[in-house]
Amino acid sequence: MISIIIPVYNQAKKLAVTLKSIADQEMNDWEIIVVNDGSKDDPEKIFTEFSSQTKLNNRFVFINQDNHGAPSARNRGFREAQGEYLFFCDADADLCPEALQSLWQVLQNNPSASYAYPSFLWGNKLFKVGPFEAAKLRLAPYIHTMALIRRSDFPVSGWDESIKKFQDWDLWLTMLAQGKSGVWLEKTLFKIATGGNISSWLPSFAYKLCPFLPSVKKYKAAMVIIKQKHGLA
Repeated sequence: MISIIIPVYNQAKKLAVTLKSIADQEMNDWEIIVVNDGSKDDPEKIFTEFSSQTKLNNRFVFINQDNHGAPSARNRGFREAQGEYLFFCDADADLCPEALQSLWQVLQNNPSASYAYPSFLWGNKLFKVGPFEAAKLRLAPYIHTMALIRRSDFPVSGWDESIKKFQDWDLWLTMLAQGKSGVWLEKTLFKIATGGNISSWLPSFAYKLCPFLPSVKKYKAAMVIIKQKHGLA
C-alpha cells in the first residue's frame, strides 16, 4: 500500500483538485493522510466533503496541528502512515491517472532503487528532471519532493524540520549519504499549480546575471545551508 501524505497550508481550494486526482488513480491500493499545518482557510471542510462523498473504501485521515512548516507536517503524516511505500504529495498537485501505478512499477523493476521520480509540470513549464546521478545531486537540487519512496529506505530521522528551503534536496542528499539512490521515470506524471512553494522559480540565467534580486539572494543563502550540512563544496 502507498501512504499519500499531504501537508497543507492555506491551499484548501487547490487541495480539492489534488484529492480528486488521487481518487482517479488507476492504482487503488493507497491511503490519504492530510496534515493541516495551521491553515486559515478550512481545508478540513474540503477533505470531509471529499471523503464522505467518495465511494472508495480507502483509508482517509485528517490531522490538525499548529503551524510548524511542511517538514513537520510531513513527519507527522509519516508517523500515522501504514503503507510500505511513501508518497509526499504537494497540496497543489494534479496527478495523472497512471502516476502511482507507473512509479510503483518502476520500483518493482528496479529493486536496488530506494525511490522513483518522474518529470513534472509547474504551470506550463516542463521540468524534465533527468536520470539519477549522485554527482549531479551533490551539485544542485533537481529531484522533486513527489517521489515514491520505499518506507524501509526512508531515513529514521525523517525530514529535517530546521530546513526552510530545499527540503527535498536535503532529503535526497541524506539518503545518498546512506547509500540510497533513485530512478527516473521519463514521463510527466503531475502538474503543480502556480502560486505555491515553487512559485519563486526563475529562469536559470537569472541566478548568474541578476545576483541583486532578493529571490536570488535567498536562493543562494539557502544553498549554503544545505551544502554546509552535507559537507559539499
